[in-house]
Amino acid sequence: MPEISRFMPPAGGRQYPPFAISVRHGATLYVSGIGPMGPDGVPKDDFAAQFALVIGHLQRALTEGGSNMRSILKANVLLTRVGDVAEMNRLYAEAFPADALPARTTCVVAALPVPEFLLEIECIAAVY
Repeated sequence: MPEISRFMPPAGGRQYPPFAISVRHGATLYVSGIGPMGPDGVPKDDFAAQFALVIGHLQRALTEGGSNMRSILKANVLLTRVGDVAEMNRLYAEAFPADALPARTTCVVAALPVPEFLLEIECIAAVY
């Protein structure tokens, strides 16, 4: 059975991403939902700014777990406003390599655990 490795915030805390937990099982990395927590602990009001924070946090979580954006197999995007879908699609197309787009599900939900979060992304990625 392949070893299971967990990448969690250390006991003393970690600034970015603050709540992300990743689990690597064999050659697969599972990254928990990552929200747009800013450096001051408060998310920005602007959707594009929140999306940029999430992508930056996601890149760090992937690197920590031994993967990268090109190796994402499946992404789940949670939005709290249906009006952000078109903007999310535009920003997503810029953030992900065109020749390595992962399978994706996008859902609009009533709320996320932090009320100010406009989105959250989780993913499954290959580890090489």
